[in-house]
Amino acid sequence: MSPDLIVTNARVLTMDDANPRAEAVAIAGGRILAVGRRAAIEALAGPATRMIDAQGRTALPGFFESHLHLVLGGAELAHLQLGGIYGAEPLGAAFRAYGAANPDRPLLMAQGADYAMFGGRAITRQDLDAIIADRPIAMTAYDHHTVWANTAALVAAGLLQGAAMPAGHEVVMGPDGLASGELREFEAFAPVIALGGELRLNLGIATGGEPDPWPTAAERAVDRAKIARGLAHCAAHGITSMVNMDGNRYTLELLRELRDAGGLTARVKVPFHFKPTMDLSELDRAVAMTRDYADDWLQSGFVKMFMDGVMDSGTAYRLDDYPGQPGHRSAPLFGPDRFKAIATEIDRRGLQIAVHAIGDGAVRVTIDGLEAARQANGPRDSRHRIEHIELIDRADVPRLGALGIVASLQPSHPPGAMDFPLFPSLDKVGRNRWPDSFRVRTLVEAGAPLAFASDWPVTDVAVLRNIQAALTRVPYEGAEDERVGLMAVLRAYTAGGAWAAHRESVTGRLIPGLAGDLVVLGGDIEATDPQDVGRMGIALTVCGGRVTHQA
Repeated sequence: MSPDLIVTNARVLTMDDANPRAEAVAIAGGRILAVGRRAAIEALAGPATRMIDAQGRTALPGFFESHLHLVLGGAELAHLQLGGIYGAEPLGAAFRAYGAANPDRPLLMAQGADYAMFGGRAITRQDLDAIIADRPIAMTAYDHHTVWANTAALVAAGLLQGAAMPAGHEVVMGPDGLASGELREFEAFAPVIALGGELRLNLGIATGGEPDPWPTAAERAVDRAKIARGLAHCAAHGITSMVNMDGNRYTLELLRELRDAGGLTARVKVPFHFKPTMDLSELDRAVAMTRDYADDWLQSGFVKMFMDGVMDSGTAYRLDDYPGQPGHRSAPLFGPDRFKAIATEIDRRGLQIAVHAIGDGAVRVTIDGLEAARQANGPRDSRHRIEHIELIDRADVPRLGALGIVASLQPSHPPGAMDFPLFPSLDKVGRNRWPDSFRVRTLVEAGAPLAFASDWPVTDVAVLRNIQAALTRVPYEGAEDERVGLMAVLRAYTAGGAWAAHRESVTGRLIPGLAGDLVVLGGDIEATDPQDVGRMGIALTVCGGRVTHQA
């Protein structure tokens, strides 16, 4: 078989310890056909083979985004982006310009707001009313767990007088007895999201439910177009595979329709989102999704859960009190005994478990539950995973490796990495807990498998900027340097992510990654200063033998 595509004259990093370096790669029929010396690979070319000269750039397995929100991110590409904007005047100018450019939008939604945008004080609806009062406007925090809305948006969403919410979700009330404008967690701000016509796409993360009634063909086409924009954005950043960390059957159906039309440009896994209000019988839906979506491009096979919220809003569950807030530790969304029962049943059904756990209390409850499942069902190749692990008690560090729990981490999240300032986020953690915060190297040295991702749309999906953050983050005072080396970072963003998702190689494939998936960087990453990695760019993205992006 002659190759369809040969990428030659490259510095190939294979992520294969037995053959770590090569010069060229041949791809045929969506599979890696051969990898090796340039002359040997070029000799395989046939008359129809497309030859691409990498000009000495680095080629490596396609980036595996182990934790992102593709559907939300695709929709939010059309929203106002607030990264780096602080203070009332710049924020007002950005919103007014966006409003002028979008006169017909029922909701002016912004993304990437910093909790410290107004100097660290609480943001209120009055702050946003002073910018635009006669149209609904809102902005989402960079961590995606808080939305701030103006009065018009609260009135239109029916939230100004407050609203009853499930545990862990809150419409914050002001001293005047009306909503302050701050909406914590997904079900609290879902009515505001609905104003913009994007509630269907948020069901996977907000409730885990399905649209009712089922969307029409025209509505599905609108939603598919937003996902397609997200896929194109990912391809431009070298991403060929991803774990979409929110989901339902509707998400999978939209992706299936894209796949059948030839528009799915990455391999995607989608979970069943199990909520605290659900009965164990709801896991039948997870099993059905796993059965119905199980090909090389589109899979389910795992259950996602939220154990807590985030540190900045005080909704992460801690073992100790929040600094300056005696008695406040928040609470787990699943009680310890109930989570043990749920985890045991999920594991018994042969499904993988992924749990969002930020605070050390949430991390401990999760580890305890996964350990209970292992004890009840016996050890198996489960690769259960904890997402984020921003704070972990020292006693729990070795338990990850001992139980084979994947540390699914985001290099851009630690304060002092990439665009996140050290403060006030580290103030929320507390100086005495800095050594226990945002651990990476310590977890790896204790035996935890490592997978990296961006958590897009929280911080953008710029993989190279996340790699830069992993290499250059600021060590915290009194803490160890938690950075890992370049090859460990690249492995966590390729082979590590593939392994964590049960998508590693089989016989005849190139690397512990996916067949036919390759990315060529804009330069030689091994010769580039870590400070400059984020500006390197992606020259070529190949997924399943198709070139999905070429700069």
